[in-house]
Amino acid sequence: MLKRKEIVEFKIEDSEFGGKGYGYVGDVKVTVKHGIPGQLVRAAIKKIKKKQAEAQVLEILENSPLEDQSPCQHFGNCGGCFQQTVAYEEQLLLKEKQVKRLFEEFAIKNYTWLGIEGSPTAFDYRNKMEFSFGDEEKGGPLTLGMHKRGRHYDIVTVDACLIMDEDFRKLLTTILDYFKEKGLSYYNTRRHEGYLRHLVIRKAHFTGEILINLVTTTQSQINIQDLVEKLLALELRGGIVGFLHTFNDNLADIVQSDKTDILYGRDYVVEELLGLKFKISAFSFFQTNSQGAEKLYSIVRDFVGEAKGQVVFDLYCGTGTIGQIVAPNAEKVVGIEIIEEAVEAARENANSNNLNNCSFIAGDVKEEVKKLKEKPDIIIIDPPRAGIHPQALKDIISFDAEKIVYVSCNPKTLVRDLVELEASGYQVDKAQLMDMFPHTPHVETVVLLSRKNPDDRIEIDIDLDELDITSAESKATYEEIKDYVLKNHSMKVSSLYISQVKRKLGIEMGINYNLPKSKDVRVPQCPPEKGRFITEALNHFRMV
Repeated sequence: MLKRKEIVEFKIEDSEFGGKGYGYVGDVKVTVKHGIPGQLVRAAIKKIKKKQAEAQVLEILENSPLEDQSPCQHFGNCGGCFQQTVAYEEQLLLKEKQVKRLFEEFAIKNYTWLGIEGSPTAFDYRNKMEFSFGDEEKGGPLTLGMHKRGRHYDIVTVDACLIMDEDFRKLLTTILDYFKEKGLSYYNTRRHEGYLRHLVIRKAHFTGEILINLVTTTQSQINIQDLVEKLLALELRGGIVGFLHTFNDNLADIVQSDKTDILYGRDYVVEELLGLKFKISAFSFFQTNSQGAEKLYSIVRDFVGEAKGQVVFDLYCGTGTIGQIVAPNAEKVVGIEIIEEAVEAARENANSNNLNNCSFIAGDVKEEVKKLKEKPDIIIIDPPRAGIHPQALKDIISFDAEKIVYVSCNPKTLVRDLVELEASGYQVDKAQLMDMFPHTPHVETVVLLSRKNPDDRIEIDIDLDELDITSAESKATYEEIKDYVLKNHSMKVSSLYISQVKRKLGIEMGINYNLPKSKDVRVPQCPPEKGRFITEALNHFRMV
């Protein structure tokens, strides 16, 4: 039996979504981060539970047959782009296989699978980069770039990074050299001391507009106007339209603003997609691959369809990009987004695009969706990585829209929500992947769902006295369902909860022996989260 901290050697046989590779040591499945199928690795066991273990790779003993030399000089040192040694066509096949498997595991079936679309370019595609100031080793010179692979505090200067624009490289190098000459300290996240925190650069691919945001603490008072002039004098492919100085004294290692000063120009860039213009502010969400975004939104527009004379809800709308792309054919578009700055930008975008049928609401979807009085014909959902809040999903379902187009950057939470949507009367019609993030484990998934039509159902008479229900029951015992939930979600569920869920789904027709003998005893009800996991297990065992 494997033990924690034990060193093992094994071949990575396959991979799961999120960049996890796995293989077997005896009958124990061992998972490692950033594993590529075919690699022979030496790893240390970190966690083990029953026949599942997590390990950390100590050494790659043999490369995968899928791998070749990386073109990037930072590969292996920088914590990003771990798939860069794999040919891009193979990366697409791996991602498609991983997501398709998730659909199968959650018993999503009877739909059209449209495969995966690749990014128009595999390099120079990122329109936003968020760099950190620090050092590569304790006491070393100032660095500016990305976290070192496997290290939380060490920062690697990525002045030759290949997934970002050439202008980003020039700006990074100039800014780093400037602060090295000044001898200024970076913010130490352990001691909470220092000045320099982050550098965020945006560049609109199709317009060439560049916005620079320097994030520091208030622990020093530095005039950096000469830095702005130095940057404006650089020969760039694009043009700098704004330089911001954001002050952030929050202890958390995140980019946020206590106060932001505009030292030059304006605080946004304008990007053009599919014939429309979009204002993108410093803190707004926008797809990081502009060319890929055009393909992604074209897929969404195709899934939405004509939308003539129909009301469209665009939930988690950001700067209103998707909603405005479908707006020309719709009667009305209503968008909801929690970031007020993004909502203000969405309103300005709609106005500049002469779209008078769009309105945008600032607030949390799970709260604001309850207040909407209109009935949507189509709902577009593009939630954050965590997926849709359970209460918000219930409210979305209650609108009874004919179509739902679900755009997701996390297929794990997507399939969880699809199970709930299918249980509530929707069916998955088709799904397509769009790779927005070459060389990383991420991918976007677009799914079209439609409301099942009761008139299409076939009514049959069943003599329950003659029905042998034991065949359905035999597909999985209560213990097998418990084991499934425990194995996949590390959560225990009781027979009572399983019984309640089965009755709710109409698949348990026997006597409920779990009822209390006294009528005064309160029966505990299955929590929604456990109910979803039990439903997932029932789907897995083909019982619903």
